[in-house]
Amino acid sequence: MSAWRYLWRARDIRRKLLITLGIMVLYRLAAHVPVPGVNRAALAALLEGGGAAGTLVGILDLLSGGTVSNFSVLAMGVYPYITAQIILQLLVPVIPALKQKMEDDPREGQQWMERWTYILAVPMAALQAVSQIRIFGSFAGTPIIPTFGFSGGAILPSLAIIFSMTAGTMFAIWLGELISEYGIRNQGLSLLIFAGIVARIPQNLARLLTGPNPALLLTFILVLLALIIFVIVIVQQGQRNVPVMYPGRRVGRRMSMPVKGSLPLRVNMAGMIPLIFAQSLLTFPAIIASFFVTSETPWVANLAISMQNVFGGNSNWYWLIYFLFVVGFTFFYTDVLFAQQNYGENLKRAGAQIPGVSKGEPTQRYLTRVLRRITLPGALFLGAVAVIPFLVSLVVPLGNQSGILLVSASGLLIVVGVVRDLFFNIDAELKLHGYDEKLLVR
Repeated sequence: MSAWRYLWRARDIRRKLLITLGIMVLYRLAAHVPVPGVNRAALAALLEGGGAAGTLVGILDLLSGGTVSNFSVLAMGVYPYITAQIILQLLVPVIPALKQKMEDDPREGQQWMERWTYILAVPMAALQAVSQIRIFGSFAGTPIIPTFGFSGGAILPSLAIIFSMTAGTMFAIWLGELISEYGIRNQGLSLLIFAGIVARIPQNLARLLTGPNPALLLTFILVLLALIIFVIVIVQQGQRNVPVMYPGRRVGRRMSMPVKGSLPLRVNMAGMIPLIFAQSLLTFPAIIASFFVTSETPWVANLAISMQNVFGGNSNWYWLIYFLFVVGFTFFYTDVLFAQQNYGENLKRAGAQIPGVSKGEPTQRYLTRVLRRITLPGALFLGAVAVIPFLVSLVVPLGNQSGILLVSASGLLIVVGVVRDLFFNIDAELKLHGYDEKLLVR
């Protein structure tokens, strides 16, 4: 028998699970609070229209847990916070003062990072709210919120809409922090995203069963789900164990033999971050172009419309650029994270050495080369996950049912990762409370 049979008996663990479930239910209730003045007919037509733009909106709807289709105050989810966190992580190795701050006192540096992530998330949320409203309006061909604008009597309602969507994002971030502090540790934001994706599955399944050829489509999707889950597990669990020799320890007058260990390097060290950041980078040119669409200069207006079509998801080129961005940013983000961990110096301080490699900087260069080689399949995998909805829509014409395939790509990558982390987290909690299978009396 496994120690998991005591999951509900442990009072502390039961309390954490109930708090987590309660906060997730509260988040799902808040996800149904709509932004005032939304043109629901135009939004529904955009979601059902298909094409590159419809697929992009479907991705945003999936990752936000259906809040985009409702255009609720939580339509942006917690992604402005994640984007702000990524930006600060990338600035640390670029700005020497920040790098020195993180190295001198890692705990104080982490607190500084968390504080400024919250501060930066506010303008990021406001900017994303404006961009989401304008881009959706350009996709639909009619304003999603007719009263939105920054001239005349529309200024006050527009500011109220931006403030409400920004407040919704900060409320979601606060709920995630409550889960991490009082519920499942360090899983708050991940569980909120997970809850949103899982909440969309029954609705997508109902749409599938009421559409044409439900048996054929259901069989196709189940096979695709099983295949992608298998590949995700293989890639996420894949790692390269680099052999490391640790020095022996002195016990009295005797010196023990050196200990042989290993340093695991993961194939996909970046996780889901490259997909999120690549999408944010691709959306930014469309945001800038949206301000010049109504320009009186013809060539400026035409250029703005072209940029909106390419970077807004209306063009097939968007998916090629998205794939290349995801692959490139996977390498870049992995290099940044690995450089911050500085394994070469840490192994040198511990007296450890990789056989055949000098200590210190040569070790760091060797590990970086190894990591870049094994990152290639991980980067190509993430790029394929990003464009699977578009590729499947080319092979199988599913019309307005194409959105359901998103669960088998980006959504499944998040779901599998969260379930795996949740399993290890709860298992560690059980062992911490003494419910270890090896120690239990049968």
